[in-house]
Amino acid sequence: MSSVPKLRLGVNIDHVATVRQARGTDYPDPVAAALLAAGAGADGITLHLREDRRHIQDHDLKRLLPLCPVPINLEMAVTDEMLAIACAARPAHVCLVPEKRQERTTEGGLDIAGAPRLIAQACARLHDAGIAVSLFIDPEAAQLDAAQGLAPNLEINTGAYAEANDAKTRDALIEKIAGFARSATAAGFQVHAGHGLNCDNVAPVAAIADIVELNIGHALIARALFIGLPGAIAELRAEMLRARGH
Repeated sequence: MSSVPKLRLGVNIDHVATVRQARGTDYPDPVAAALLAAGAGADGITLHLREDRRHIQDHDLKRLLPLCPVPINLEMAVTDEMLAIACAARPAHVCLVPEKRQERTTEGGLDIAGAPRLIAQACARLHDAGIAVSLFIDPEAAQLDAAQGLAPNLEINTGAYAEANDAKTRDALIEKIAGFARSATAAGFQVHAGHGLNCDNVAPVAAIADIVELNIGHALIARALFIGLPGAIAELRAEMLRARGH
């Protein structure tokens, strides 16, 4: 039996809501998707309440909180509005992410080094509300240094790796992610990772022993269109397990 710890899977339900919002209907319901994912083995549910409400809506979070049997991870920008919502709702986890109105999806990690006071104040407010905080950052030493003492968890942005077009670049980025994960673990953080991961590229990230959780959404929901959400989760979980040596 491998001594490498189990790798948790957080399922992001944002893009179920994207389909719903495209027609302004009340279906498909992301809350129903979250419950289905939890029943299919998801270790947590992630949802991003964006400032422009392009997919997840406030009522989705309110409905999901009392129903979800696994921890909820609320992704959000560092704004007074979002902090107030999180502190009132009190999900188990909050992941602070950068956000720009014009972006299709999150384009990079949080610049903690560029706004240390703002992010420290947000982390303290969430901590006082009993919420475990994660910081979504690029695997850069300056960001790791700036994150010291702010939150218990870091989530590595794997977007650059996922978008790399050649093997040499991907290999270099995996080495960088692995080194960053080792350093973050040694500094006392729990290390998560996510963005752009799917069945075809997840294995090298899943094989990094210092990473304890992956958060994946778009690829799972896209695959679920063809084989259903439980099947998509099972397929991805199998790749994660193989990479982990379990």
